[in-house]
Amino acid sequence: MITEPYEDQGAGGGDPTALPAAAGLALLALGGWLLTTARPWQKPNHPVTLGLGWTASAALLLCGLLLLSRCVRSVHGPAAAPYAPPAAGGPEAPAHPGDGPRPGPA
Repeated sequence: MITEPYEDQGAGGGDPTALPAAAGLALLALGGWLLTTARPWQKPNHPVTLGLGWTASAALLLCGLLLLSRCVRSVHGPAAAPYAPPAAGGPEAPAHPGDGPRPGPA
């Protein structure tokens, strides 16, 4: 049985995106619950009450989705730039012979 952690998280402890992700999931759950309780086909209410309920549930759903998407983007986003910019001294030699500048149309 392995008793050591898989990855060393350092002195800081846990994941910095855990709390926003949990808040996003809670907002999604709350917005979904509110949306299911504001169904006009089961209990006819005043249109203003229904509009406020649906607006509140939509706002909660959007905020939850925004929090989750930010967490996913920060975890699975690019770690670094895909390429390094050329040095200030001038153009660098191409890595492969075919990678150099191509002549324009004649």
